[in-house]
Amino acid sequence: MLLCSTALASTSVLFMSAGVGQGSGEEQQGQLEAPRGGAVVGIAITPELLARGRRVYERSCGSCHGASGEGNPPSGGFPAVTPADLRKAPLMSGRTDSDIARIVRYGAFQMPPSPGIGGDDLLGLVAFVRRFSDPEVETVDPEAAAQDRVEDYQPVTGGMLEEPPDSDWLMFRGNYRGWGYSPLRQITTRNVDNLQLAWSRAMESGGQYTTPLVHDGVMYLAHPGDVIQALNGRSGDLIWEYRRGGQERRRVRNLRNLAIFEDKIYTFTSDGFLLALSAVDGSIVWQTKEAEPGSGIGHMGGPFIVDEKVVSGRSCSAVGGPGICYIAAHDARTGQELWRTYTIPKPGEPGDETWGDVPWEERLHINTWGNVPSYDPDLNLIYWGTSVPAPSLEVLRGTAGLDVLYSNSTIATDADTGEIVWYYQHLPRDNWDLDHVFERFLVDVEVAPDPSEVEWISPNVTLGERRRVITGMPGKTGIVYTLDRETGEFLWARQTLHQNVITDIDPATGKVSVNEDVIVGPFEKILVCPSSGGGKNWPAGAYSPRTGLMYQPLQNMCMYMTGITDKPTPAEGYATSRIFLKDPTLPEPYKVGQVVAVDLTDGRTEWLHQQRAGMIGTLLSTGGGLVFGGDVNRRFKALDASTGEVLWETIVSGPVSGSAISYAIDQRQYVAIPVGGDTASPEKRVLYLHHEIRPPQGLNAIFVFMLPERVLERENNASRTLTSWLLLPLGIMLLLTAWWFLRRLIAARSQAP
Repeated sequence: MLLCSTALASTSVLFMSAGVGQGSGEEQQGQLEAPRGGAVVGIAITPELLARGRRVYERSCGSCHGASGEGNPPSGGFPAVTPADLRKAPLMSGRTDSDIARIVRYGAFQMPPSPGIGGDDLLGLVAFVRRFSDPEVETVDPEAAAQDRVEDYQPVTGGMLEEPPDSDWLMFRGNYRGWGYSPLRQITTRNVDNLQLAWSRAMESGGQYTTPLVHDGVMYLAHPGDVIQALNGRSGDLIWEYRRGGQERRRVRNLRNLAIFEDKIYTFTSDGFLLALSAVDGSIVWQTKEAEPGSGIGHMGGPFIVDEKVVSGRSCSAVGGPGICYIAAHDARTGQELWRTYTIPKPGEPGDETWGDVPWEERLHINTWGNVPSYDPDLNLIYWGTSVPAPSLEVLRGTAGLDVLYSNSTIATDADTGEIVWYYQHLPRDNWDLDHVFERFLVDVEVAPDPSEVEWISPNVTLGERRRVITGMPGKTGIVYTLDRETGEFLWARQTLHQNVITDIDPATGKVSVNEDVIVGPFEKILVCPSSGGGKNWPAGAYSPRTGLMYQPLQNMCMYMTGITDKPTPAEGYATSRIFLKDPTLPEPYKVGQVVAVDLTDGRTEWLHQQRAGMIGTLLSTGGGLVFGGDVNRRFKALDASTGEVLWETIVSGPVSGSAISYAIDQRQYVAIPVGGDTASPEKRVLYLHHEIRPPQGLNAIFVFMLPERVLERENNASRTLTSWLLLPLGIMLLLTAWWFLRRLIAARSQAP
């Protein structure tokens, strides 16, 4: 795919930073004086640029806005009102050049969008329009022209989503199976210590836990504050940018992921819309109202494409009631809602009995706020993880001793209808805010759990039998659960860190029993391990089909929890307070962060990496035998997937809170990681436990790494040499064979009469 860069070759560009042109006498192209203060001036408005802008204006704008920008009265019913007078300086001074460019491309009020105007055409149009109100203006901001197109775009098909190209990264965890695995293997355990920075780019400020998408060399990146960019994957150069207009800037965070299908990029906006953008130019294709401001619906995990549908979970505040707690599917081409499934049962529905006499309107908060689901195309099942109820203490919910479905469960839904096919509850009767909303891996394995490390094994398991399973650490307890993914049958489970909320799991049924000693009333302080920050949390683990190991980032944290009222209201949410502290069972020096590698066949721990700083970054496994991840102390590192040894480490600009990915362009492998932090749990929680670590938060960037050319040339030469040595015996054998046949032929001819 060719990338169209900003077309500025025909214009004169002047970049002046502080001090340049002030006393030095130095001027760049354009021969313009630097303004007072030495700020960036921009691009000189030349007669050629104005002429280009006039042509675009007359072709696309003049019929409504008039020859001189005065605004023509409506005719024929469109527009319904007279367009604004572009000659008025007070009106135009309130808009930047970039504002004007965005209005042109995306439209405003009754003005239709014109996504096809970009590059020098857009730059010239902005300059021409600006001259209506300020005939003396001499420059135009180059950012106004930074809206181009992805050339030769190849649509993403359903088949590509089922079997993604090795060079792309098309969804949150790389594939439908949730593995977080890239088969690329140019970067290996032997050469990873040579990694160097390919490029980096600053991002909008706010909470950072995004996952870039890459298709055909183009990276699609979600920023905090409803900003989406398409970037050149080789250099980070901007191709196009979408900014949601009319939004008040406030503390915001980005979604964990975007979605891509055919020629569209899908996201949720902070003002309550499901949005489809053109992957080619960033223009709006359609938008569907998802929620009203203040409704209590929110989004952390982004949309997910399944069989031409945009499926999505959501968070639901307790103040919004149970009616906002649902999963849904929308038509990927039109945005029309196709089905909706609620995660809290209504009276008379299956699971209603698990709430006892609690009225429907008082059943609160169970949702799917976490990582996006996994999907099995053969079974046509989507696998979701669900959250905790509110308030936390069951005695205050009125559900003492009751399981409260579908809290802390894996739910398998039919992709066509949304119908719940089966569920498994990992933690009933939650009193501690220990969500089970995280990634699930779909793996086909020979099930052979080792009793020396696996506490709970179903008697129905036939050791060594190959099964289609759904497995992983779905919740904050850090317990590994392995289920049959067609039926939800419990197969085995084991602990990986200290927890005191689950006492037993019935091997025959999979029924979980909780610790009655940590179920208390309001105003009673209890020690709970792990804390509500995890254990395990939203930083996703990874699986490698090369090693058969699952890798998970975990935090060693406990908490004191206290109910703060005996008459909670929905506005009080969980109605508890928490103090985060060290796990009292662990020795000093205290290590908060760890990565554990678990064999998904036998359940044994293969290796454990522990460190002082919390491991809050999502992990990536690769075909080169590596696991990439990062921590709250700005360290991004590569571990040996077989041993856990740290092979490479670098320091980036902020906590490593985003999702690492790998992609390739022209046979060169890249590894990308968004950083910045400011994502609350678990990042803020682990910082309570190591006060000496003081990272910046919310100052975001993306870093992309690659191997230098000299290393690739050295490895290519070594590969050619090895190939030559391997071919040498074959060549000798062929020569000997030819010589033997030649001798036989000569002998046969000499004996002929």
